[in-house]
Amino acid sequence: MELLQLQYFQVVARLEHMTDAARSLHVTQSSLSKTIQRLEEDLGVPLFDRSGRSLRLNQFGRTFLHRVERALFELEQGRQEISDLSSPESGSVELAVNTAGMLPEILRKFRGKQPHVHFHVQMSTTDEMRTLLRRGEVDFCLSSPPVRGDDIECQVMLLDSILVAVPKGHRLSDGSSIAVTELKDEWFVGLKRGYSTRDITDRICQSVGFTPKHVYEGDEPARLRSLVEADIGLAFVPESSTWGSTEGNVQYLRIEHRDFVREIGLSWHRRRYLSRTALEFREIATDYFNRLPHRQVHSTSSAIY
Repeated sequence: MELLQLQYFQVVARLEHMTDAARSLHVTQSSLSKTIQRLEEDLGVPLFDRSGRSLRLNQFGRTFLHRVERALFELEQGRQEISDLSSPESGSVELAVNTAGMLPEILRKFRGKQPHVHFHVQMSTTDEMRTLLRRGEVDFCLSSPPVRGDDIECQVMLLDSILVAVPKGHRLSDGSSIAVTELKDEWFVGLKRGYSTRDITDRICQSVGFTPKHVYEGDEPARLRSLVEADIGLAFVPESSTWGSTEGNVQYLRIEHRDFVREIGLSWHRRRYLSRTALEFREIATDYFNRLPHRQVHSTSSAIY
């Protein structure tokens, strides 16, 4: 059994398509098929159920894939550790995020201390982040909700209150807070389902007897303010997105419900080797959140979930 066979099997198992896997690996389909066949001969069992051109992992394949991914994960951690020991002044940090509002300032501080370190950021869903962490493909995930799991360590950085944005002159704009039930007849502009703020607000509103009515659903948080200013609808927005912004024609009201809050957390795989540069990034990110004037968390210590 060869390392190349395991690497090829991992890609084919993930894609369950020989042509796509060959394209991803930059090898010919015939060469890839022969490599997988030799692996199956070495194991003495088929790893896929084949029907024409389609492939599906069978029970043997699923069991073997679990072990292969663990083995390749450990080998990659060893490679990273050796690289860190041999070149301590260089390196890279891989990030996955779904909340990027505070990231520029964190990266600015990080680059100021580590100007020669490469970092790469990708936007991902929570499920994608969990997969990336377990495969060892990213160092950290900065997300709301935080990524949690038996093999994932999570540090909650911020409890970010969710406010409702209303245009000045609106019937609700006289006060500084509002009961959630007062919003049941309003129209909203907001993010699509799957974003943490949208999912939290939908769930809480439904628990008190109504579903928010949306006239606009998008994936650009920065656009919501202008839509509220134009009196298109109200918007649920994280308090952190209002820090430093000029008030303009929008007023932000607190919602009288303790669950209108989102957690922002930094997560990493418990067994992933974290380089010196990765550890410094975590230190800088933690320090950034600790210094926020509006910071609120249950605990500043990391916890394993």
